[in-house]
Amino acid sequence: MNNIISFFAGAGGMDLGFEQAGFDIKLAVEIDPIMCQTLELNRKNDTLTIYEKNILDATAEEVLQQAKLRKGEVAGMIGGSPCQSFSTAGNRGAFSDERGQAMIKYIDLINAIRPKFFVLENVKGLLSAALEHVSIEDRKKNKDEGIVLRAEQQPGSAFSFILNRIQGYEVHYKLLNSADYGVPQKRERVFVIGILKEDDEPLFPYAFPKKTHSKSAKIKETLFDYADDAEGFEPWITFEQATAHLKGTTMNYQSYSEKRMHYMKMIPVGGGNWRDLEKFGDDVVRQAMGGAYNSGGGKVGFFRRIKASEPAPTLLTSPAQNSTNLGHPFEDRPLSIEEYLAIQQFPKNYKVAGKLMDQYKQIGNAVPVGLAYAVAKSIKEGLQTIL
Repeated sequence: MNNIISFFAGAGGMDLGFEQAGFDIKLAVEIDPIMCQTLELNRKNDTLTIYEKNILDATAEEVLQQAKLRKGEVAGMIGGSPCQSFSTAGNRGAFSDERGQAMIKYIDLINAIRPKFFVLENVKGLLSAALEHVSIEDRKKNKDEGIVLRAEQQPGSAFSFILNRIQGYEVHYKLLNSADYGVPQKRERVFVIGILKEDDEPLFPYAFPKKTHSKSAKIKETLFDYADDAEGFEPWITFEQATAHLKGTTMNYQSYSEKRMHYMKMIPVGGGNWRDLEKFGDDVVRQAMGGAYNSGGGKVGFFRRIKASEPAPTLLTSPAQNSTNLGHPFEDRPLSIEEYLAIQQFPKNYKVAGKLMDQYKQIGNAVPVGLAYAVAKSIKEGLQTIL
């Protein structure tokens, strides 16, 4: 019983991890035609159907038909729904737009199809998002005026809504850092795992995977999750280690503007950011930062060269955004498509459809293959107890 239906399949990162753990992806549902092309280039085989479909328009009956499965034959449903509605950056719309509604529809399909387990992956902002967004300024004003937020405005109310909508599953959730599982990237994501219940008991026991890597393998961990295995971690995998095999490879990357390049050349090789411009004088910093100079926050992503000796920061849909620059440690350029693929642990020679920015988007949005594998393996261990 290894049959899987994948939603929000994207470029296939989550699917690859589950296949490496021994699951069989029968159906990959994806709305974006370019991402479907990527799946076609790499993933199509005799047992996999790639279904270009908006999940909001899908029914449980047609999903099962496309997967060539009957209701009781689905071991699991997996998916990382669009995260913009829950991102801590910008206006967190929760379920007020189509991207948030897609998560609700995914839960409804789970309730209808009744797989043995399900996986929902999303940004950590999912845990704290409110059903009704209230800006930081308004929250402060309400607090000063003694106004109590309504239940739907409380942090975490959106996640509570999702949990309450799930029917007949024992639900586990946890924030996982990809670097702790051998991924060369410090990417934090929430994983929600549901185990189907029969007679009010879960079909099989589940525990999240124990981490295998540590920021400093020499420092004994004190987190209670790992107290019984506090020693023996491998060190985090660094950007330099992850991309060593690319030496001599032709790189494809987004070009910096002339202004960005001017300042990036001032950032020391090996890692740094806008703070390193301060040695050239306050006028230089002000000119480089523009209006962001007086904004709040640490602004660590401005004019950033990532550190070669650490895992990469979270990959984004563009490596050359003003506030989240992902500059190469030693070369005057952003990270390349080839480096993106290596950091996300896609197989060698994995093909990505579309133009350059389409490729960045697909890879940047993907679930790291190694993290997906760790989660899939932990589920497989429990599932095997009932097979």
